[in-house]
Amino acid sequence: MSHSFVLSFKEGIALVEQSDGHTLLRSQSAQVPLMHLSPGLLAALRILSSAGATIEQLGEVVIQHDGITSLSKLLSYLDCFTKKGLLCQTVTWSRGKLATLVPPVAIPRCIPNKLANGTYYVLSRFAYLHRDGENFILASPLAHAHVLLHDWRAVALLHALAQPTNLQKLAQVLDDLPDGCIVGFVQLLLSCRILVRLSDEGFSEEEHPTLSQWDFHDLLFHTKSRMGGYERPYGATFRFLGKIEPLPAVKHPMSNMTTCLYTPDVESLKDNDVPFTRVLEERRSIRTHGEESITLLQLGEFLYRTARIRTLTGAAETGYERTNRPYPSGGACYELEMYVAVNSCTGLSPGLYHYCPKEHQLHLLVDRTRELDTLLEQAYGATGQIGKPQILIVLSARFQRIAWKYEAMAYAAILKNVGALYQTMYLVATAMGLAACALGGGNSDTFAAVAGIDYYTETSVGEFLLGSGAKR
Repeated sequence: MSHSFVLSFKEGIALVEQSDGHTLLRSQSAQVPLMHLSPGLLAALRILSSAGATIEQLGEVVIQHDGITSLSKLLSYLDCFTKKGLLCQTVTWSRGKLATLVPPVAIPRCIPNKLANGTYYVLSRFAYLHRDGENFILASPLAHAHVLLHDWRAVALLHALAQPTNLQKLAQVLDDLPDGCIVGFVQLLLSCRILVRLSDEGFSEEEHPTLSQWDFHDLLFHTKSRMGGYERPYGATFRFLGKIEPLPAVKHPMSNMTTCLYTPDVESLKDNDVPFTRVLEERRSIRTHGEESITLLQLGEFLYRTARIRTLTGAAETGYERTNRPYPSGGACYELEMYVAVNSCTGLSPGLYHYCPKEHQLHLLVDRTRELDTLLEQAYGATGQIGKPQILIVLSARFQRIAWKYEAMAYAAILKNVGALYQTMYLVATAMGLAACALGGGNSDTFAAVAGIDYYTETSVGEFLLGSGAKR
């Protein structure tokens, strides 16, 4: 018993037959006019918009209605639909569907007609499985298409393909699955680079001079957060409007133990501050601090100049609050929060504080604890143990604040905002003669435990050391 590829329109594509005799293929983002359709072609398109059929079956329908002269027109339409990424291709057998190739935007690589029995195949190391609604999806950042798995036998085949194997060995995995169906499944995965033919380039993905330098999570994150071959909502979609209330622009006070901070005269600073070019040229990552601790007055000025809220406004059409601060933030979301872990600061007791950018205050969360010392020790280790930090500023993100507005790009935007804030902090610290150093990473689990916050509601995304500068 052999397999067959069944063609059908993707979910979300509708065949619209208008009263004037014209026909459209309509999706959420576009529509394709289909002019002067013959009865046979229209019948074939109706089948594609419902259960689907093989090319041979569609050809029989067209010939039955129009004669053989319309067959070339059908093939031309199918080729056009495939190139536009409108058609799914499903491997079927006597018991139903095995797997379906769904091209989001453009045509996947051509499905190979023949496979060599002696050739070995293996799953790409970038392939992954996940659930989306009721569907089990096989995907890869290397592939613009993804594959829906309809039968447990497809998962069994994937397990066998986790190591190099050939068609003969695959046929032994499942006795009840026809050889032709296994061949069709392999062809489907090869077409979208989820499966690798080991003889393609003479070396595996692990040895590939370019691909070997990509970690799985880095490539997946990059492809999923950029526009391109992925047909998914992107940008400011406000997808939770009317479903979930957006987070406020300013986080509610986390404690009633408040320290009011020094507010510098910004107008005076404009006239008397260090020239910008000098600040830019002298900016350095300084991991060692001066003998005397940074002061509360200096910390207050630093926080005011880098992160205070200058204005707070709401948007009548969405109810989404926006703020303006010294550093830029995508969409004025300002999802980043500042936590100040104090090891040594003149005028301020050691502990973990949350900075309120609206009131320009510090709210004490915990005094010095073993967990806080662990957080500081980890920051010390991230510098190569060059200097004990006086102050560690942890940047956290209220992810839902930005994900409520933006889709696909939300987390990427957070990291870009971290970079923008880092540079602002560097420049202000340099102008003030303070020692500053952004860290390459930190422990989000430790921070969540110390701050007492839910990891998935708010998580740390950046760390920055601040201390007194060495005397010149």
